[in-house]
Amino acid sequence: MFDDPNLVSAAGLVPALRLAGSAGFYDLLEGLTVASPNASAKTAAVVGGMLAGADSIDDLDLLRHGGMDRLFAGVRAPSTLGTFLRSFTHGHVQQLDKIGGGLLSGLAARVPGLLAGGGAEGIAFLDVDDTVREVHGYAKQGAAFGYTGARGLNVQLATISTPTAAPVIARARLRKGNTASATGCGRLLAQAITTARAAGVTGRILARADSAYYGWAFVGTALRHQAWFSVTARMTPSVTAAIASIDPGEWTAIAYPNAVFDEVEQRWVSDAEVAEVPFTAFTGRRKAEHVSCRLVVRRVKRVQPLASDGSEQGELFATYRHHAFITNSTLSTIEADQRHRDHALVEQVI
Repeated sequence: MFDDPNLVSAAGLVPALRLAGSAGFYDLLEGLTVASPNASAKTAAVVGGMLAGADSIDDLDLLRHGGMDRLFAGVRAPSTLGTFLRSFTHGHVQQLDKIGGGLLSGLAARVPGLLAGGGAEGIAFLDVDDTVREVHGYAKQGAAFGYTGARGLNVQLATISTPTAAPVIARARLRKGNTASATGCGRLLAQAITTARAAGVTGRILARADSAYYGWAFVGTALRHQAWFSVTARMTPSVTAAIASIDPGEWTAIAYPNAVFDEVEQRWVSDAEVAEVPFTAFTGRRKAEHVSCRLVVRRVKRVQPLASDGSEQGELFATYRHHAFITNSTLSTIEADQRHRDHALVEQVI
């Protein structure tokens, strides 16, 4: 029992919540319409508990130990906070997402380095992806078996980063576990771009996503908001035909993980090469939604299997794995490929 009245278990909450308050956190909470008394105070208590390490409702009791009541007003019992959380509807979760976007804007104003590099001459990366988080309990609302095979809820995230700033969450969705990845991605991307602008990003925005988001909803939203897009292409017949049309002399070796630079020949010795070809995406839709863009392709030589005697086989014809994405950016082919591969940064947040 941590019961010394002159000690607190998480003194770091003081500057953290002071910063949140100066960024407008408590004012934003006034927009929460949950039918519960003192909803803003209860929300702040849950957030404070999470910052201090609580990962369950019972853990929120850490806010009531020691001298915490001398630092914070409005601390509630875990049972009270649990009842409060169970009163949330989907609409209230959307309100929390809006509050999060507003808080990011306030924090960026207080801490300019939060999105450093996103100024008028810079670039910011807006990554969208989703994941399934396993949940337990047969009465868990929205729980279902998703693409991972686990019973859970689907979380869709949009993050903002720059070449010199780590990813931060711009907007988020909590959805049914069996929701398709790209469902609602257009609205999420539009809100995330608006949040990025409100947070001080004035330069170019590059919206990135994997093949689950290869569609008009994502790309069309990026175009409407004057943003670049970089989306992994599905290997449809038209994409495959475009890759096959690339002239063999157009492929350029790139610096790739485990590549070796040959000092004599002054080039990268790598099994990875890139090339690009003009492409029109979504030709199955109405003509106004056809997108003329660049199809950038990275190919990686397949590792040849060992012979039956365990020795390496010599290659007669090299075969490749091709990874293609569409983009409307003006970056060079090599840089466009590098920037697209950096979409994996969103996995750090997930």
